[in-house]
Amino acid sequence: MKSRRTVLKGAVGTAAGIGLAALGTTGAARAAGAPSGAAAPGYANPLVRQRADPLIMRHTDGSYYFTATVPEYDRIVLSRSRTINGLAKAQEKVLWRAHDSGEMANHIWAPELHFIDGAWYIYFAAGSSQDQWAIRPYVLENTSADPFRGTWTEKGRIETQWDSFSLDATTFVHRGTRYLAWAQHDPSQNNNTDVYLAAMDSPWSITGPQVRLSRPELAWETIGFAVNEGPFVLQRNGRVFMTYSASATDANYCMGLLTARDDADLLDPASWTKSPEPVFTSNDTTSQYGPGHNCFTVAEDGKTDLLVYHARQYKEIEGDPLNDPNRHTRVQPLRWNSDGTPDFGIPVADSRRRGL
Repeated sequence: MKSRRTVLKGAVGTAAGIGLAALGTTGAARAAGAPSGAAAPGYANPLVRQRADPLIMRHTDGSYYFTATVPEYDRIVLSRSRTINGLAKAQEKVLWRAHDSGEMANHIWAPELHFIDGAWYIYFAAGSSQDQWAIRPYVLENTSADPFRGTWTEKGRIETQWDSFSLDATTFVHRGTRYLAWAQHDPSQNNNTDVYLAAMDSPWSITGPQVRLSRPELAWETIGFAVNEGPFVLQRNGRVFMTYSASATDANYCMGLLTARDDADLLDPASWTKSPEPVFTSNDTTSQYGPGHNCFTVAEDGKTDLLVYHARQYKEIEGDPLNDPNRHTRVQPLRWNSDGTPDFGIPVADSRRRGL
């Protein structure tokens, strides 16, 4: 999802999730098992420049809402449009700014907007003025029907098993239980972050055990840095699919996939199978590099699943990738294989197409 320095030896690492299970509640999606739609919608890419870790959700009001990490890492923004292409020129509103000191004063990363039980929530990560790498997950709440109105209240930090580097919180509902998935550093391990899952007892707190679903152990997960981060859930075809991002946030950044049966115990790590190869990677032909920190939404036709992610237009980066602002938000159709598994394809090339 993003490039960053971790708690390990001052290394620079990387870091993002939301389900398609309930349109307008966890974000934007479609009923499981519905057809993908025939014609591919046309979207202009990059959709929004210099916006990383993108989240696009389609609400029950028919509008698309968009938030993402800004290059200054100092605020949370939101825009809205009746169409996805319209987000390219939609006016952004600053919903919240980093504190001047203390917690939530640095590295404001990967905001996610969710609508839960009649209220709006934003999950994000932040460091402190004392230690900008003391990244932790936080939650904002707004009880207004319109997220551009009302007051965004700080609900505080999401407390996890360890007080350690953690970020990229996302939430989804499965079989009546709300879950939180996120990335966190296990203090006993010499790596960056693993992906964890826990049940929630409120939109800002977890309950019961947190279980590790994935640790960066495969060769493609450990290039530059050993990273699993940015989980996001898609429920479809009798299965629960969880994407995540891996390796350093340069051209090696890529996406992996975890899969569980719909009737499985999601809190049992044995229920999940990891794809042995990355499912979405850099592509020289289309000149797209470091694709990742994705989410999913649905096209204006109400049928076509869409993959939303960020990528750069070049491979070589001078200096710390954290200081390179050109991770642009992109959108493309998500295809489906005959066995009901997602086919991510390759990152699309830059385009001037306008459709829908």
